Amino acid sequence: MPRLLIGGMSGGSGKTLVSLALLLALRRAGFQVRAFKKGPDYIDAAWLSWAASYPARNLDTYLMGRDTVRSSFVRAGITDGVNLIEGNRGIFDGFDAAGTHSSAALSHCLAASVVLVINVAKVTRTAAAFVAGCRALDRELPIRGIILNNVNGQRHEEVLRAAIESACAIPIVGTIRKAAVNPLPERYLGLVPPQEHAGTAQIQENLLKLADGFDLDAIVSIARSAPSLETDPTEVAVSAVKDIKVGYLRDSAFSFYYPENLEQLEHGGAEPIPVSALQSSALPEGLCALYIGGGFPEKHAEVLSSNRSFLESVREAALGGLPIYAECGGLMLLAQTLRWEGRTYPMAGVFPFDVEGFNTPQGHGYSELRVDRPNPFFPAGLVLRGHEFHYSRILLGDEPVPTACAVIRGVGCFQKRDLVITRNVMAGYTHLHALATPEWAKGFLDAARRFEPRAAHRNISHTVEAMG
Repeated sequence: MPRLLIGGMSGGSGKTLVSLALLLALRRAGFQVRAFKKGPDYIDAAWLSWAASYPARNLDTYLMGRDTVRSSFVRAGITDGVNLIEGNRGIFDGFDAAGTHSSAALSHCLAASVVLVINVAKVTRTAAAFVAGCRALDRELPIRGIILNNVNGQRHEEVLRAAIESACAIPIVGTIRKAAVNPLPERYLGLVPPQEHAGTAQIQENLLKLADGFDLDAIVSIARSAPSLETDPTEVAVSAVKDIKVGYLRDSAFSFYYPENLEQLEHGGAEPIPVSALQSSALPEGLCALYIGGGFPEKHAEVLSSNRSFLESVREAALGGLPIYAECGGLMLLAQTLRWEGRTYPMAGVFPFDVEGFNTPQGHGYSELRVDRPNPFFPAGLVLRGHEFHYSRILLGDEPVPTACAVIRGVGCFQKRDLVITRNVMAGYTHLHALATPEWAKGFLDAARRFEPRAAHRNISHTVEAMG
């Protein structure tokens, strides 16, 4: 399985730029490619999927453990072509001071060759010290090539090549000249997701121009130099019967879904049905459950709020007992209102609180929860590992809001609690990966099978009568 990991000296060093340009260039040259993202990032993975023209997979040893990471990689990777893994942050930056769960640790886990991206703006020989320092810190890390980003002209490149190759004996396999404009659209979470960007054709053209500075033959040779990966992918049990309909919101407002989460639901007997919260007038009939992932509802708040018939159908479904699982942006949709940039937008009103969006993170990083109260999906005592990256927070009112989990690590919803619950609805700021938490798909599907769609209308009528 030819493979390489694109690492960097820090966040913002150019790993994503290089990874996307390289994937497009390899495809143009006739290679099959598969893409992977180190860590739980949704947005970079979406762009990698776009560049590879195939769903990118997230690989995270903290969430999944080493064995599951290897199994996932082998199952999704290819033996004829190139498997590209984009690292995150600096190559040694991980869970703690020892660099646990870093990109370097992932390289060791997968025996993947490393191509290091270095932002060389305003440095020359010091760049060689960066490379030498990486080799000294971990002599077993297989750094096989260097790509220089932000090169300021031919003379700058010649000095850098001479300094690095003479001091470190690692070849320069690519250069990117300093650009006046970043070809990738950015926003506070990083890049703007491709689902929200109409100009991807121009982005592709610009990235392919950057790739002209890559030595593709050398890079492919580095990928092929990776040793055999001895592992057996875990057998995946697949239900032959698709007996339940599970809706999931999928549009430019809600796009944060791991492919494995939807696949695990499908393997368990679900028929996943995509629904647009921006364009649909109501939820489809006959749903047994609804899954609402994360995204950017605040960027689409006016359109979402004006689609009252859809929001009302979500509220009625919740009142009727429909199992609903929501993460981050999904939680925001289920609130009474969403406050954003000085305006207040009515939402579905499933939970008795408002949410407010900010321009700075309100929770960021890995999270760990312990289920300690009754809920529709998880058994008591279960420990959930996930991540949170939210720019909103809950504004509690006078009405108490039940929760299912104590927050061991992270911020959660409020007061060191996460996963708010009402009826068969659960929502929180923690994102879960189905391979890391197989109990998620099982609990969700069990709840869906307990639900009777035909009884929902009776439940709604009873609730409305009780409300007067």
